Amino acid sequence: MDQATVDQLRALMEYEAARAAPPPTFPRLPDVPGGRYTDPRFAELERDQLWRKSWLFAGHMDEIPQHGCFKLWEAAGQPIVLVHARSGEVNAFYNTCSHRGAPVVTQESGRRARLTCKYHGWVYDDEGKLVSVRDPEDFVDLDFSCRSLRQVRCERYGKLIFVNFSADAPSLAEWLGPISDEWAEFRFDATRLVDHYVWDLDCNWKIAMEANMEVYHVPNIHPSTVALGLDHRRNVNSLYPHGHGRMIAPGWEKKEGENYRAANVGDCPRPEIDGVGEIGRTCTQSYNLFPNWVSPLGPTGYFVLNFWPNGPTRSKMEVWWFGPDWGEGPRPAFWDATITYLNSVLEEDTEFGKWIQKSQESYGFEGVPLSYQEARIYHWHQQADAMIGAERIPAELRVSPVIGPDWIVPNDPRLDGLPLQEAAE
Repeated sequence: MDQATVDQLRALMEYEAARAAPPPTFPRLPDVPGGRYTDPRFAELERDQLWRKSWLFAGHMDEIPQHGCFKLWEAAGQPIVLVHARSGEVNAFYNTCSHRGAPVVTQESGRRARLTCKYHGWVYDDEGKLVSVRDPEDFVDLDFSCRSLRQVRCERYGKLIFVNFSADAPSLAEWLGPISDEWAEFRFDATRLVDHYVWDLDCNWKIAMEANMEVYHVPNIHPSTVALGLDHRRNVNSLYPHGHGRMIAPGWEKKEGENYRAANVGDCPRPEIDGVGEIGRTCTQSYNLFPNWVSPLGPTGYFVLNFWPNGPTRSKMEVWWFGPDWGEGPRPAFWDATITYLNSVLEEDTEFGKWIQKSQESYGFEGVPLSYQEARIYHWHQQADAMIGAERIPAELRVSPVIGPDWIVPNDPRLDGLPLQEAAE
């Protein structure tokens, strides 16, 4: 991030702190229909449209470090096997034998030279090609070339592995857009997988995710944790193409290490990612990638949250931790302290979810009136409707596309206002 961008963000922080109303040209946000959190019809549309067309984070190269290593991945409701091929690429296949549809892998992970179906012994290589079958003399004109494992689109950003079920979706680079360059300083190509676990939640997946897409709730939900290290009134939200968003909020004193990621780690030596700039060191810099990714990034490492539906009223929150390579031996004590602390923050966010779900299922809940501070949430819902197709959505469950391209990065009308110019001076 160059100095001009840093200065611009600092000026925007002061603009946000000084404003007495939303920016003059920012649209009024209509209520988000309540049924989007409770109605099985909308959950079905999400399943058939959002999850099939979006790039979904599926794993990290540390999980399949050598050729022949594989990992099962079923978070999106489809049986997928990720394979580290001899070519160095990662291939994703449906875990479905082309003979009778049995799985070719039944272990969560492992390493094999070939993938062999246990049912009848059909064998595939790491490119998914059928290489042998048992009793070939009993098949007539079996064409091996059209009996490969069915492949799923798979691309990488650094060591991160993404999959997409749609042949018509843009490339991962196009999907990320300018975020790809903004992430470069956080070294997704070099950071190591520190930890990975899943929480079961008693609420719709969007309720859980949206708690991590705004800071309006911070003073109430996190008074003794996040609120101590994050100045929510200076938070700057940015809206990106494809429904992505970013928030940048400074620590109260704008000093290195004064953000909440550094809280409660005691005297543990802090690892550092080389090259993280001023904003990354002194602010909470958090991204949401459509449809289900949230990640606050920092100089010592960071966590990524993925939210997955488990029916209309239940969900799973997948937590991934990444940090600088520490060499041989167990992970540094810094991580034990940091993960313990951040888990307490996540508990504050998620324990209220089941109560929200109950309330939203009541006769008294009709919709969500979002504030300007919660604009990233509305932007997400607009993208959801665009991807699903408004014509497929029952009229009472649609959102109005009121946020126009003038508010999508690289555009930002706040930059043209006199208060911002004065703040920059």
